[in-house]
Amino acid sequence: MTTTMISSFNSKALNCVLWNTPKFSSPPPNLFSSTKRRRLQQIRKKKKAHDQATVSTLISSTAVDQTTTLPVELTALVTVRKSLKLSIQDMMLHWFGNHDHFSHHKEKEKCLVLQLVSTETEAESMKPKLSNEAILDWSKDLNLNLILGAGKTSYEVKFEVDPKFGMPGAITVSNKYEKELYLDSINVEGVVHIACNSWIQPDKDSSEKRIFFSTKAYLPDETPAGLKELREMELRQLRGDGTGLRLPSDRTYDYDTYNDIGNPDAGIEYIRSTLGGNYTHPHPRRCRTGRPPTSTDDNMESPENEYKRIYVPRDEEFEEAKQGALDVGKLKGILRHIIPTLTIIASRDSNVFKGYADTNCLYSTNKSLPKILNKVQEFLKFDPPKLISGLKSCCLPDEEFGRQAIAGVNPMSIQRLTVFPPVSKLDPSIYGPQESALKEEHIIGHLNGMSIQQALEENKLFILDYHDIFLPYLDQINALDDRRAYGTRTILFLTSLGTLKPISIELSFPPTNSDSPSKQVLTPPVDATTNWLWQIGKAHVSSNDACAHQLIHHWLRTHACMEPLIIAAHRQLSVMHPIYKLLNPHMRYTLKMNALARQFLINAGGVIESNFTAGKYCMEMSCAAYRDWWRFDLEGLPADLLRRGMAVPDSTQVHGIRLVIEDYPYATDGLLIWSAIETLVRTYVNYYYPDASAVNFDTELQAWYNESINLGHADLRHASWWPKLSTPDDLTSILATIIWVTSAQHAALNNGQYPYGGYVPTRSPHMRRLLPEEHDPEYTTFMQDPQKYFLSSFPSLLEATKYMAAIDIISAHSPDEEYIGDRKDLSTWSADTLIIEAFYRFSMEMRRIEKEIEQRNTDSNLRNRCGAGVSPYELLMPSSEPGVTCRGVPNSISI
Repeated sequence: MTTTMISSFNSKALNCVLWNTPKFSSPPPNLFSSTKRRRLQQIRKKKKAHDQATVSTLISSTAVDQTTTLPVELTALVTVRKSLKLSIQDMMLHWFGNHDHFSHHKEKEKCLVLQLVSTETEAESMKPKLSNEAILDWSKDLNLNLILGAGKTSYEVKFEVDPKFGMPGAITVSNKYEKELYLDSINVEGVVHIACNSWIQPDKDSSEKRIFFSTKAYLPDETPAGLKELREMELRQLRGDGTGLRLPSDRTYDYDTYNDIGNPDAGIEYIRSTLGGNYTHPHPRRCRTGRPPTSTDDNMESPENEYKRIYVPRDEEFEEAKQGALDVGKLKGILRHIIPTLTIIASRDSNVFKGYADTNCLYSTNKSLPKILNKVQEFLKFDPPKLISGLKSCCLPDEEFGRQAIAGVNPMSIQRLTVFPPVSKLDPSIYGPQESALKEEHIIGHLNGMSIQQALEENKLFILDYHDIFLPYLDQINALDDRRAYGTRTILFLTSLGTLKPISIELSFPPTNSDSPSKQVLTPPVDATTNWLWQIGKAHVSSNDACAHQLIHHWLRTHACMEPLIIAAHRQLSVMHPIYKLLNPHMRYTLKMNALARQFLINAGGVIESNFTAGKYCMEMSCAAYRDWWRFDLEGLPADLLRRGMAVPDSTQVHGIRLVIEDYPYATDGLLIWSAIETLVRTYVNYYYPDASAVNFDTELQAWYNESINLGHADLRHASWWPKLSTPDDLTSILATIIWVTSAQHAALNNGQYPYGGYVPTRSPHMRRLLPEEHDPEYTTFMQDPQKYFLSSFPSLLEATKYMAAIDIISAHSPDEEYIGDRKDLSTWSADTLIIEAFYRFSMEMRRIEKEIEQRNTDSNLRNRCGAGVSPYELLMPSSEPGVTCRGVPNSISI
């Protein structure tokens, strides 16, 4: 059939067909009674009958005599685009007259071959009804818009079908062009919309076809007869058979252990244990790449070359806008290292911070360098982080230290203290007495006249406890070059103003046989000497906090633990499944991002090991937290707050809990978003699952959840805390947790890394010096110049710039970011008024939440987010512009 390129589409056959579903009001949130669920079931049955009636309308609207056997012509609008790189190549060849190139294309049938698949089957064969094959061929008319990659280009294609063809439900596509093409969408007669959003690879043989289904959502048992076989076939293709190498063009999703973060061939110092598959280093599974093993260890895959693309299924790759922004960020990060290097060479000075001015020079131009470099410096200098404007020294004030525990980049470590002194859970036969060195005399003078028991009962005492996380690794960490660390505990007191202030710090080592105590306690300073010791102690706490934030709360709880659920969704949920369609925006880019993390961030010698306290033991520490602490059932925001004692159950409150710190910005803003997510998910789930039987008999849904646990989280599959999936309420809770973690929780933990951590002295990723002691030879150096000693405890100037460049990149939003409340696939539910209304209300709620957060940030009574020199808390603001903004909640873990 012939094709014509057009800029807009006027349906010739079906202008009169409308999806006329009954208009009904939306039920109040959380009020789906059994009666209302039955009503929803009746509505869906009526809509199904309406869909069947629309089939006859589709054919009759073509004004063809139904008694004839002549084929009916249906028109489709096919929207495609090529990558910019390939488009430029074709443009150059076209302009410079390489006709041999194009004649070669022609010989290869430069076209797409498309075929419609009906929702109905043939009466005799029971096979799906098919249209003729339609050809989309642009080799004869190479259009400049397509060559330039200037947006999407649409083509009109005509299909011939039998008068009794029924409703088109899918389309098969073969790419006869020699390069991959991006198929955006196919719209049949303005009624059946097929959202492809996928790269189509060149056919390796004539039998290879891609399947795309209409956007309409079907539960497995509601799948039209004509689509059942294709539905199952596509899932088999996506699952693969677990063998063979992975090519960049493949679409196979499978599991593997983290056996590719070490590089034994590079030397013994780069050997790393396999993560996952054993009790010592349990870990969530990652997407299998299928690369060959190394020569050193048959169980370990070869690490990816720095310049080689690591495998992820083709549809998981970054779009060009995303990849371009990331490449620019990486290049800028490399170049930013040049100026500090030249500065050190020009000054012939040591590679350390010597004073407050040195710490600020990274955010301004260096006058000592040649003028020719001024413009280069302007481009490459770091933007001042969010925190710097309120600082007058290189030390973090106590008030800001306390504020960041609840309104900084890591608001998820703080816990309410319920027992004093705190008690370790580590084995005392290995790690010594479980009792803390903290005593009543250390804190009693800082409780505003309260007794310790009264402060505990009135929820006035809180703790940042990194003792048990770090203590098992301290001997190894402190044996590393330029790494010095403690296991810290910090007690904070809630003041009458609603702010937190640190009142004691405990610094611990593993017990030794020497006479030196393994624990020491610092209290707020009383003179110049104790002031500097207090500042160094707080810096060690911040370093512990930065490491725990990155390895546990950020990497483990969001990136790593969500990946298995995403892999299982692609393997077990058809793209037609309503739960897949709900989750799809929240899975975008995550597999690719995690693959890059294994290549550059968590790999041996990568960004994480090079910068954070635990060094080569970073991932072992993350594994220990996964084994001993992570629980999916406690990842939802209310459950997490209750677990840490930061909230108590209260049925009179909107969210069913009451915060023990009223001005806890992460929690107060987060609960607004959590509630909106939960309301949306409950409406959605109850629409498709009116009762428990619908949940239990959904084979794809149950397979997804079971595989997520038994294969994706195999090391914890026997844990008793995994939630059941038996009722609509169970499903609502599971889905709300996934959407929360992949959107708001990740945003709160990721997007503030540079704004809050880009000034290294206030949040150092690691420390190089311990607290000086009187018998220590360095104590004299400390007493002579305490600021120099303090600054020399931090990473070197060059280490700092590398770290700052890295967190600047991962804190930035790309130009193609998709934010919570915005969906591009609403046509999926064009006939489902209730669902469209639910998404609309959710979008409006995000806008309302943004305004409420703006108002909170101007409320002078909320001192943890408003005040002179106090940064407003914006990390959970739903929207953002591109770049490092310290705000914006993307739909997914996309960076």
